[in-house]
Amino acid sequence: MNDLPSSGRKDQHLDVVLSGRGRHARDAGFDTIRFVHEALPDLDHDKIDLGADFLGRRLKAPLLISSMTGGPSRAEGINARLAEAAQHLGIALAVGSQRTAIEDDATGGLGISVRHRAPDTFILSNIGAPQLTRGFGVDEARRAVEMIGADALIVHLNPLQEACQPEGDRDWWGVGAALEALILKLEVPVVVKETGAGLSGRTARRLMDMGAAAVDVAGAGGANWGLIEGERATNPADAAHAAAFADWGVPTAHAIVDVRRACPEATVIGSGGIRDGLDVAKAIRVGADIVGQASGVLQAATVSTEAVVEHFQLIMRQLRTACFCTNSANLAALRRAPLQPFD
Repeated sequence: MNDLPSSGRKDQHLDVVLSGRGRHARDAGFDTIRFVHEALPDLDHDKIDLGADFLGRRLKAPLLISSMTGGPSRAEGINARLAEAAQHLGIALAVGSQRTAIEDDATGGLGISVRHRAPDTFILSNIGAPQLTRGFGVDEARRAVEMIGADALIVHLNPLQEACQPEGDRDWWGVGAALEALILKLEVPVVVKETGAGLSGRTARRLMDMGAAAVDVAGAGGANWGLIEGERATNPADAAHAAAFADWGVPTAHAIVDVRRACPEATVIGSGGIRDGLDVAKAIRVGADIVGQASGVLQAATVSTEAVVEHFQLIMRQLRTACFCTNSANLAALRRAPLQPFD
């Protein structure tokens, strides 16, 4: 069994994601969605409004830098660059799991590198759902929020990863009840997300009925955390076990549609395998309120703040052009843009 401490495990995760070896065997499902092209738009391309409302805040674009992982020595620099970019761009930012920082009673570095660099940014803190039955309760969740001055908390659901991780938390008995109790007691909004296998409409409905402020479908098509754990496995049986789940999960586009149908009132985040601004446009068209990206921007985040800004500026440019070529002056109009029949 791989008995690395949590920080070492997270560094391994980061290396596998950067290498591309943990990518899902399925695509995110957006290639089957095609807009009807408008050859005569009645718009000024540069005046298209990409603004989006998210949990009471106005974002300049419907984008969330989704939660990423990495050991403390690397995560601090990555988070600093992401925070500076989010502040510059006016988009939202979610940090990776804060479990290690809470367990090690480490407070300062993460908060300094995030909130101080992004004073006006909507920031989401992050803990894992299985920890809610292992000593993490409301007090620890509050600490995760206070540590970075967050505006909301993400609780991530990762059963496939935990089942494939040699040292994973596989006993989920009571996790749902603990999550509901946390949602009811915590003072900030709680967002619940998957981590790459997708939410079904049925599960999203259950989460919204618990009182979740938003759900992130985090569908299949991007990083596959079962495969990532298989890549770092030292036991061949563990690697073989994970390999069987290479195409497991609900593709992101399908998950968004299913969740929107089941939860018409919900705030829905679409993430998982988002490649570019056209995927963002398609995700919004089929039901997402905002769209998240993690592994797609990770390489830029290891380079510089400027690289992250340029990455998202390109996505925003592509999204604006999708709006222009569908005669959509804003995102509300984009959600009504006609689609070509499915192949």
